[in-house]
Amino acid sequence: MTASRAPGATLIEASDLVKTYTMGDQTVHALAGVTLTIEAGEFVAIMGASGSGKSTLMNILGCLDRPTSGHYSLAGEAVERLSPDELASVRNRRIGFVFQQFNLLPRTSAQENVELPMVYAGVPTAERQQRARAALQRVGLGERSGHTPAELSGGQQQRVAIARALVNQPQLILADEPTGALDTHTSEDIMRLLTELNDQGITVVLVTHESDIAAWARRRLVFRDGLIVEDVRQTPVRPSIAEAAP
Repeated sequence: MTASRAPGATLIEASDLVKTYTMGDQTVHALAGVTLTIEAGEFVAIMGASGSGKSTLMNILGCLDRPTSGHYSLAGEAVERLSPDELASVRNRRIGFVFQQFNLLPRTSAQENVELPMVYAGVPTAERQQRARAALQRVGLGERSGHTPAELSGGQQQRVAIARALVNQPQLILADEPTGALDTHTSEDIMRLLTELNDQGITVVLVTHESDIAAWARRRLVFRDGLIVEDVRQTPVRPSIAEAAP
């Protein structure tokens, strides 16, 4: 199933986001007034040095944290003042998360890992199992549904994580260094998969330190000192593993 989108519709709208942390007698300004709009169907890469604010922004976009001040709307829904339970509902309905370390439960099968978001959403068992199998099939792991993470390669584990991110049919995938633990060949496989999902209508926002990974996106944001210092539209690069082979 593809994500529905209206061309040009605004999915993410952030205005003057500020995030400060108090550490002892010091105040750290993680975000210093970020304004950002992302349309439905975009593929955006966020780059910047450690401490630049990119991960803080990702946490706010993912409804995992709140801004100290400013406004954030996701699909037209103002989320910065929602209760913890309401934020959890928004995450489960609208967002799929992909992390560098996969975050899979080690003693459960690929299918059971993919089912987890639906357990929290109260989806009945039969439907949950069917949707999990379909999601694994979608990422090319239909034959590995019964395997535990220890029986899968790093790339396969990340595909399970992506399948888990897809099962509630999110409008948005947030990927935090999704290739950081993978080799070059496997990284390209994962980026091809994210590109295919984006082509099917899902908005993809990823954080990366790697320029070659950011090159897959259609838009690149660069953070420095809690601010966006570069916002560039680009023609995506689609590296070919065959071309890279000696």
